[in-house]
Amino acid sequence: MQDKTEIDGKGYWRAVLRLTLSLLAIWFLVSYGAGILFRDFLDQMNIGGAPLGFWFAQNGAIYVFVALIFYYCWAMGRLERKFGLKG
Repeated sequence: MQDKTEIDGKGYWRAVLRLTLSLLAIWFLVSYGAGILFRDFLDQMNIGGAPLGFWFAQNGAIYVFVALIFYYCWAMGRLERKFGLKG
């Protein structure tokens, strides 16, 4: 007889959606917020001779997006272990 463990499917998907939406919100704030909405304020500072708002629009959003991908992979592994799923 196999040992079956009950998996909390609703709890798992709720955690996955919360993680996904929070990471999308961070990406939105960095790409749209820093690159467009807060550009005038951020342009008062420079990185490598370029205004900070321009830097976020051209480079920073991409760097943050790549970092969020790695964090998402790590966090999903943690969630799968927490809910007893094999990934």
